[in-house]
Amino acid sequence: MHKKPEKLLKQKTGQLIQSLLEEDAPAFLKEYTKILDEYFHSSFETSMVGPRMDIVKNPYAFIALGGYGREEQCVHSDVDLLFLFKHRVPNEAENLIREIVYPLWDIGLDVGYATRSIEESLSLAKKDFEVLTSLLDARFICGVSFLYSDLVEQLRKKIINRQRGKILGRLIESNNERHIHFGDSTYRLEPNLKEGQGGLRDYHTMLWLAQIEFKLKQPRDLEYFGMLSHKEFKALTEALSFIWNVRNRLHLITGRKCDQLYFENQILLAENLNFQQSNGQQPVERFLGRLHSRMEFIKQQHLMFLYELGYATKGKPRKIPKKHSNISGIEVIRDTLNFASSEEILKAPDLLLNIFEESMRLKIPLSAEAKRMVNEFGYLIDAGFRTLPSNIRSFERILLTPAPTFNVLKEMLSTGFLVRFIPEFKAVVNRIQYDEYHLYPVDKHLLRTVQVIKNYAGGDDNSSDPLCFDLYKQLKNKKLLLWAALLHDVGKGNPEGNHSQTGAKITKAILSEKGFKLSEIETVSFLIERHLFLIKAATRRDIHDEETAIFCARIIKDIDRLKMLYLLTVADSMATGPKAWNDWIQTLLRDLFLKVLSILEKGELASHEAVEAVEKKKDDILSRASSPESKKELEELFDIFSPRYLLYAQEKQIIEDVKLYNRLGDKDFIWTITKSDEANTRIVKVCAKDRPGLFSKISGIFTMNNIDIIDAQIFTWRNQIAVDIFNVKPPPEQLFEDERWERAEKNLQSALSGDLHLAKALGEKMAAYRSFQTLGLTRPHKIVVDNDSSSFFTIIEVFTYDFPGLLFTITDALFRCKLDIWVAKIATKVDQVVDVFYVRDFDGQKVDSPDQVAAIKDAIEKRLPDASSKQEARGTYS
Repeated sequence: MHKKPEKLLKQKTGQLIQSLLEEDAPAFLKEYTKILDEYFHSSFETSMVGPRMDIVKNPYAFIALGGYGREEQCVHSDVDLLFLFKHRVPNEAENLIREIVYPLWDIGLDVGYATRSIEESLSLAKKDFEVLTSLLDARFICGVSFLYSDLVEQLRKKIINRQRGKILGRLIESNNERHIHFGDSTYRLEPNLKEGQGGLRDYHTMLWLAQIEFKLKQPRDLEYFGMLSHKEFKALTEALSFIWNVRNRLHLITGRKCDQLYFENQILLAENLNFQQSNGQQPVERFLGRLHSRMEFIKQQHLMFLYELGYATKGKPRKIPKKHSNISGIEVIRDTLNFASSEEILKAPDLLLNIFEESMRLKIPLSAEAKRMVNEFGYLIDAGFRTLPSNIRSFERILLTPAPTFNVLKEMLSTGFLVRFIPEFKAVVNRIQYDEYHLYPVDKHLLRTVQVIKNYAGGDDNSSDPLCFDLYKQLKNKKLLLWAALLHDVGKGNPEGNHSQTGAKITKAILSEKGFKLSEIETVSFLIERHLFLIKAATRRDIHDEETAIFCARIIKDIDRLKMLYLLTVADSMATGPKAWNDWIQTLLRDLFLKVLSILEKGELASHEAVEAVEKKKDDILSRASSPESKKELEELFDIFSPRYLLYAQEKQIIEDVKLYNRLGDKDFIWTITKSDEANTRIVKVCAKDRPGLFSKISGIFTMNNIDIIDAQIFTWRNQIAVDIFNVKPPPEQLFEDERWERAEKNLQSALSGDLHLAKALGEKMAAYRSFQTLGLTRPHKIVVDNDSSSFFTIIEVFTYDFPGLLFTITDALFRCKLDIWVAKIATKVDQVVDVFYVRDFDGQKVDSPDQVAAIKDAIEKRLPDASSKQEARGTYS
């Protein structure tokens, strides 16, 4: 007894999927398509409905559409069908659908179908762009074959030939809209394999354009018609095979059609594809690097294809302005740059660089053939070429020239020129850092950093603030900053040691080879070695402490270096992603920069200046007193304010704090919540009767109510009144924010009175996160005790993974070590958090004995989730 067609289909599909899991199954797409075709052949031959439809009078055929039509059928892709009739669709067609399609639904396939006559198909194709592109992919399966031929012929004759320009315009417009919506997959760590730029749809767009323009019948025609070289078509085929393999396995992992490569599936995919750890990279990082390189290739081929057809980025063909090259051996043909001949390159290898400088000057791209020739003649870029002074000057002109819309460095990277000119760059090409902090591969990040700085030169308000614009104008030797931006992460290609220090050494070798002066080499190396210095100081140190600015000034020493380091820090952070750059970080960094700049310009602040500032502040506030009694009250309060509070607090804040203190009365605490002017955050100011563990209890209450602390300042007056200022993220569900704050206030009251056992209340919430793994990575905890950066405080840094109650856990441990917290900062380091605390013991002293340091580390370590821990005591931060 023969199996039913659908049973046989399910069996064969299962066997094919098993072969995919056990080996690569490179022909999976075509094999799966073939299995589906066999089902339809068998169903057509054995149909009980078909004979009743009189195929002679009203011929019909089964037509494959979409990915099925292109023979690209993935595991959970839709099976798109057209039941095509010569004349009108008969009523009996509904029974045919039940007979053919319903069994496929029953075995779990997603089948999309349409029943139309030729006339209806053409009519819809005129109106609906998606119907038109689906018909471009149409493939005959079974039935009356001439019907398919008629459809294809009439589609070209009545629609494509008559509306060619309109169709091409709509195709390009749709292409641009898709790129805007899904983004550039080659710059994303969660790329869309199909719709993003560099994804499969870019390849499909090339096929559709070639069908319309050149009557392409099969993908191989891209090579036969001269649109791609043999080498390019082979590379394209390999790139597509890899992406399809990834897509199929993603379908199997998720159990559904899925094209977005989310973090949660990436590690498993890397394992399934047998990637191994190598050169300091985890399997998942090597997998994503390979994927990005393949998608980058498709993206570049797609862009070249569009440009050579006369389409840049818009839907209408370009107008070809008359532009001319000034360099012998380089020509402008159809608004693209070309080499006059390969012989010219052999005679003058410098043309390989000159063509990019001309591209920058004329703002037109290299032709596809010119890019091929740059790649093929790349062997001419040897040590002599790299060190020729004229070539270095040419490269620096490209590096320095603002490029708001036309980025020549990207072209130099994609053609392989940049890696030939700076061989050390190769180690970071498509190198992935697997975390939620770095959004881009290292090479793309470096180019983005350069681009941000170049925007300062053009005064691009979208990319730079007025301060950056002014500072960039003031620089005497801008090229040093641009070299530092281009190479600041080059050390990440070497997995050993600190990437900043490694990068500085590599850069010294690069610039020495290129003949830079020793002073210039030292400056660029300094910028690279210290490119994280300012951002760490701003986010992990108390920038209101004069010592922080003095310490930074002593390291940097030179005003011009400070300006370059600040600009590099801003650009680096902006090019990293939103978790590295936001309004809060921008404010901290700018404030620190201005303080350090002031010290370098005027010398270290003398204590008498601080005294004068406090006295002026006092006089201004007392002058505003409404009555003699009020003035006397204020004078008494000034006697109990701590020196640190008087130095830090602005006049407006002191007046507000006094009002808050006057409202405290017999209460344990009182607080105010205000919206920050510069970011979507809340400032929570707590005025309370000080007691040991107060900060820990407040942070615990915030955790209970899902409120994240960004930054905190703790002030204790001489009368044991605490004024604690928290910068926090707003609670979730901001519609009910007032209710959440009321509940948090009641919780804190209960915790301070002893009615609420905070550790127990937080226990369940914290327990769920005790066994955790962030992005599948395990990095050890690190606890750093720093007794050198501040004269008055011990600074404790805790590097660990975030979980609800983390801040409470650490601060409670510090309280049990009998430490007072004076400043708390919560920063982010890649996939870890860095909680930083300025502490003193209950007697007001630093904790600097070895036994005390060891006890603090041990107390914190015991409270953190289990993980292999690496602890380090250090003198200063870097």
